[in-house]
Amino acid sequence: MDVSDSNDNQEYQPPKVWQWESESGGRFASINRPVAGPTHEKALPVGEHPIQLYSLATPNGVKVTVMLEELLALGHEGAEYDAWLINIGEGDQFGSGFVEVNPNSKIPAMVDRSGPEPIRVFESGAILLYLAEKFGEFLPTEPGPRAETYSWLMWLMGSAPYLGGGFGHFYAYAPKKWKYPIDRYTMEAKRQLDVLNRNLADRKFLIGDDYTIADMATFPWYGALAQGKLYEAGEFLDVESYTHVRRWMADIEQRPAVRRGRKVNRTWGQEDKQVRERHSAADIPED
Repeated sequence: MDVSDSNDNQEYQPPKVWQWESESGGRFASINRPVAGPTHEKALPVGEHPIQLYSLATPNGVKVTVMLEELLALGHEGAEYDAWLINIGEGDQFGSGFVEVNPNSKIPAMVDRSGPEPIRVFESGAILLYLAEKFGEFLPTEPGPRAETYSWLMWLMGSAPYLGGGFGHFYAYAPKKWKYPIDRYTMEAKRQLDVLNRNLADRKFLIGDDYTIADMATFPWYGALAQGKLYEAGEFLDVESYTHVRRWMADIEQRPAVRRGRKVNRTWGQEDKQVRERHSAADIPED
């Protein structure tokens, strides 16, 4: 791995006022910008089901499709959903319709049309909480376990940006490999894995014996990382050493709803694992 200490081996001197002059390079550079709002007019499609999801099968998107499939597996007909593909590489998230649902222009975004007025929900953690409260599932009612679930969910929402935008970006996507940010975010990624590994040493799931939205939120990021499936960084991070996280991830992977949810809005990898859009249960092939 070609690692340099700084950009062209020269220390960067920040200007007094930063100006956006050009793309920074690397993967996703063409869709990064310092302003919000839509770039083009494009209405979102609406299907026939109560839940309309606009997403992509990144770790954040997988959280929600797994939750919906888990709810359907429990018999909640109100969780039937249409999952529309939002291709972030092509800038679909900056269409006017999507920005109306999520002003932050990030997937996933959801609209609940089961009531008299549509309800928009954005940010993956907020969507999980909304669905858990709406259907009374995967969120304990007792104060202690409920607080523990909230805590781990908020831990994930605060930690994952260091993993994705920090470690993932500088290790896998940046135009060059710079030692300082890779070392900095590798240290944090491994610290976070250790937090999880220690917690799962004597717990089946994150809060104990119960599978909750905290597990659904965390496994697409840190479970996949601990199995070497994220950023192709398994050997680099010594993921084999996080045995409790790997056991936890393997247990979750065996759930049929998880296997189904991971396929939705997926456009890469094995063809039998790709379901670009989901409008009925029949759209998802069985393993």
